[in-house]
Amino acid sequence: MNYTILIHETPDALAMRSDPARRDSLFAPVFRYIEAIREAGIHVAGAGLELPATAKTLRFSDGGGPVVQDGPYADTKEQLAGFFVIDVPDMGTALDWARRFPPLPGRVLELRPNLQPRE
Repeated sequence: MNYTILIHETPDALAMRSDPARRDSLFAPVFRYIEAIREAGIHVAGAGLELPATAKTLRFSDGGGPVVQDGPYADTKEQLAGFFVIDVPDMGTALDWARRFPPLPGRVLELRPNLQPRE
């Protein structure tokens, strides 16, 4: 079964991506994690996302088409920074792999089972 690990970062962590002096401390452990899920044969997909300022949000209302706005949807301190899709047998195993993601102060992971295709 596929599970998605959503990675939410604080503004400071997102700023680390653009700071050459701090970038390696952010990405090196993540690259090791990617290598581990690939070696385990559970990696399905994943990507880091550009900064929230590059986002467009489409809002839908009754009877009208979408209204496009600049910026991310979430009005929170943490912003969606990336995701991984893993293929594991159950939620317990998915949680084990999510727990192995490199910790960072303020980082929040959200783990969800993916919808199964209807037959």
